Amino acid sequence: MLRRGATMLHLQNDPARRNSWAMTATRLSPDLWIAAGFDALLEQGPAGLKAEPLARRLRTTKGSFYWHFKDVPAFHAAMLSQWERQALTDVETALSGDTTPAQKLRHLSQIATNGESLSGMSLEPAIRAWAHDNAAVAEAVARVDHLRLTQLNAELAENGLSNPELARILYAANLGMAELSRRDGSVNDGALGTLVDLILALYD
Repeated sequence: MLRRGATMLHLQNDPARRNSWAMTATRLSPDLWIAAGFDALLEQGPAGLKAEPLARRLRTTKGSFYWHFKDVPAFHAAMLSQWERQALTDVETALSGDTTPAQKLRHLSQIATNGESLSGMSLEPAIRAWAHDNAAVAEAVARVDHLRLTQLNAELAENGLSNPELARILYAANLGMAELSRRDGSVNDGALGTLVDLILALYD
């Protein structure tokens, strides 16, 4: 299992190394195709998520793609499944360890801006942009949103806060900062931590 934050997207983030590896592979793995799909989504948007442009990206033939995936919608489903699994892992990781309720709330508030995870600051806005025109993606995003908001509410309750609007405020700030980070490359963990501290201080 990859360490927290390590994904094929990052392990294969150097185009020259990725293409060199692909040229020598007799049959590319599904994970490498999915990693290439996330790269393409970031760089080209949904238009890049087709067999032919992905094969060109990996310098191989479409045969390898169709060996692993029945068709392009099945490939999209595999991408979304991996993104959802990573989102669940990120929530579980944020809540693990010997941390206080306040620390867990801070970790949860930073989920979508974590640049080292599959649901990180670059990929999150790209997935959400894809969801605007794709019902299956929108459903996956809705499930992830529900998961995160439910857990945020639970952790707010652990800190003695029961107003459900607070979870929406934190989550909206999280998503907005993920988009901002994609544009300017800044890390917003500190800013989100400050927001959590302010909320806890106001309601103390």
